[in-house]
Formats: sequence, structure tokens, C-alpha cells
Amino acid sequence: MNVGAGAARARTALARLVGSDEAPRTRDALVLGLVALALRGIVVAYAAERFPPADDGTFYDAVAARIARGLGYTWAWPDGAVTYAAHYPVGYPAMLAAGYALFGARPVVAMALNAFIGACGTVATHALAARHANRRGAVAAALLVAVEPALVLYTPALMTEAVAGELVLIAAASATSTRATALVRTLVVGLVMGVATLVRPQLLLVTPALGALLAWRRPALVASGRGALAVTLLAVATCLPWTLRNCERIQTCAFVSANGGWNLFIGASPLGEGGWAPLERIGVPTECRTVFGEGEKDRCFGRAALRAISANVPAWLALVPKKLGVTFDYGTAAAHYLSASNPELVGANAKIALGASELSGQRVLLVIATLGLGLAAGARARSRRALAVLGVGSALAPFGWVAWLAIVLQGALFGRELGRLPVVLLAVALISTTAAMHAVFFGAGRYALVCLPALAALAALWFPRGPAPATRD
Repeated sequence: MNVGAGAARARTALARLVGSDEAPRTRDALVLGLVALALRGIVVAYAAERFPPADDGTFYDAVAARIARGLGYTWAWPDGAVTYAAHYPVGYPAMLAAGYALFGARPVVAMALNAFIGACGTVATHALAARHANRRGAVAAALLVAVEPALVLYTPALMTEAVAGELVLIAAASATSTRATALVRTLVVGLVMGVATLVRPQLLLVTPALGALLAWRRPALVASGRGALAVTLLAVATCLPWTLRNCERIQTCAFVSANGGWNLFIGASPLGEGGWAPLERIGVPTECRTVFGEGEKDRCFGRAALRAISANVPAWLALVPKKLGVTFDYGTAAAHYLSASNPELVGANAKIALGASELSGQRVLLVIATLGLGLAAGARARSRRALAVLGVGSALAPFGWVAWLAIVLQGALFGRELGRLPVVLLAVALISTTAAMHAVFFGAGRYALVCLPALAALAALWFPRGPAPATRD
């Protein structure tokens, strides 16, 4: 396969489409943000009265409505009892609650918020890509986020994944900004990542990489480490009041949410085949059946999970490829959600068609990303190109998860140069932590959505700004 020649032709075609090679401009970012908002707005207008909350979105909607009414993160049970809760992360329902308090507790309010954050994520992608790319590269990266089928179609979903991925892009763009002082950038990134962690707790694992980006123009171990530590501490401090609330209200000092034990127990079961399976099918551990406190019940499930894993470690490890496949191979999160929300409107055929568009969009992003990493000048170019061949082949095959891991390896091959490539460092951090997290717990196609904006940002590598450094291997 002549990767270089084929990619060069594709690069030329894209350059003609985007236009002249000028410095990235604010107008480009605003136009692309409006394109993203318009596309998502069309979807919201159609979905507003047709798609009620479904799956976990039912819970987020109910909790957001209670918070908006001043009832806090509590749950009303069928018997009339009301208890404090923290099973799901508080960040997203708290965001929805602000909108519900202002405009009424209606799903369309949540959808509009999703659309707005998606548009902000598009603008942030343009800003981040512009750190490395010329105008064409910045436009190409942001355009991919604006029109990516999965991100657009997921807008009506009252779910966290797309919002979380876009918050990370906003943080990365803020970290690499050239218009703010180091102190301001540190505070903004720490706060945004604190909010992102409240939305999706595992994003705390990505936070040190966002902090390291503060020193991307002159990366050094001390400067990058200082930024990583400062931003991580700020993010933790943002979450700490909620942790203290959990200590008091649910008698468990859960950092953000109290569902880690449940999820580990579900992921340890072979019945899910790498994905989620209902507890009714797996069976509640005997010792947990009479435990009713939310925090203590989660700990009970966690102990049962560790016992099951230690009893047969090889079988648990054998589930890892299946978990990665469930997470990265299918790309049909929006189709699943919309079908669950309104099965009459999104029946079997429509679900297949929507899922096919989502999957195709993700696989196109994979090809663009892995080729960009292979063609980029820098350390170990020959090895990165070999991995690009593997990645493209995997992206065109059923086992697409191999292509995702190939991107992590390609990024790691830059070595010390990785600190100067914000789009690459971000993608490596997000994909690797997502893969590691769901290899331990369980996979689902919607979890890959968190990585899609960062994956699209790698299109910037096709159009590096200024003369390329000498390639070496």
C-alpha cells in the first residue's frame, strides 16, 4: 500500500476544498461554530417533542428536575420515601437543572444545552488545531467535529458522553491559548476539568495531560509536571465539596458517584460478553441483598466483584478484547438511544441506517487520524507509518478497536516531541484512559464518543504550520 501517495492526493483535494492557506482566523471558528449549532439545532427542532428521555437519560432528567425545584440530588421511591443519592455523577444533571430552572423542565432544554456545548466544542477544536496547523488544518479539524454524524445525532440524548468530550476540548484549547496569562489558563483549565470530572469522573485521569499542555510551547519535565499538578489539584478541589456532601448524606465519601462497585461487578461477569448486562440476569450477590444504603451497597458489590475476579483472573482478562470491541467497534450510540426513546419512529430499519452513518463517520475519522499520525514529520516516522497501515486496515475491518490502540502507539512514538503536539497528546491521553477504564469495567459504544472530538482534531496533522522539521527514524 502506497500510503504516502494516496494521502498526498487526499490532502490536495482537501486543500482545494478548504481554500487559501492563510493564518487561522476568528471568523473561521465562528462560522464553523454556527454550522455545528445549526446542524444540531435542526436535530433538536425535530426531536424536541418526539424523543423523551431514555436509558440513563431518564434518571438524569428526573434528578435535574428535582435539583431545579430545590430538592437537591435526591430520589423519590415508589413507596413515597425520599433518599439522598449519588449513584450517577452529579455534573450533567446539575447543568440541566440550571436550564430547567430558567426555561422549564422539558427535554428540549437539555437538547438545546447539548447543541450549544457541541458548538463550543467545535470552536475549541479549531483553536486547538490552529496551534499546530495552518488555516486549512484548523478548518478541517473543526469541520469534522461540526458534521460528525454520531455527535450530531446524539444531540437529543440526555447523556454525558458527547458533552464530556467537548468539555475536554474546551479545556485543551484554553490550556494552549496564546491570549491569556499562565495563571488565568491554569485556573480556567482546572475549573473546566473539575466540571468535566463531575460530569464523567474518569476524566480526572486525563487532567494531568491537560495541565501539561500549559507548557506546550516550551515543554520541559519541570514545567509540564508543574502544570499537570496544579490543574489536577484545582480539578480535585472543584469536586471536593461534592465529595464532602457524599460523606455526610450517603455515609460514603464517594469522590463523585457511587457506582464503581456496581460497574466492576457487571464487568466481571462473562454474561455481558464485554458489555453491560442487567443485574436480574447476573444475580445480586447474596451478601448484598439485604444492604440498602447506596454507598454501602456499592462497596458490597465492589467486594463481590474483586472476589469473582480473583477466583478466575485469566477468564476476566480474556474479556478485555471483548470490552474494547464493544466500546470501539460499533459506533451506534445515537441509533440505540433514539430507538429506545421512540421505537415506533426509529424502528429496526431506521436504527440500522442511523447506526451505519455513525459507524461510517467514526471509521472515516480513524483513517484520517492514523494517516495524519503516520505522515507527520518527527521522530520514528517509519514506525508510525507502519502502524498507520495497521490502523487503516483495522479501521476498514470489524476489529476497529485495534486502530484506536494503534493511534495511541503512534502518538507515543513521538517521544519527547509529544509535548509540542497538543492535538496528539490529547488524543493519546483520552483514548488510552478510555480503553484502560473500560477494559477494567465494561464497554459500550457510547463511551467512544468522549474521544471523537479529539480524534477529529488529529486532522490538523495533515496541514502543519510552517516548515516541517526533519524526519528521522
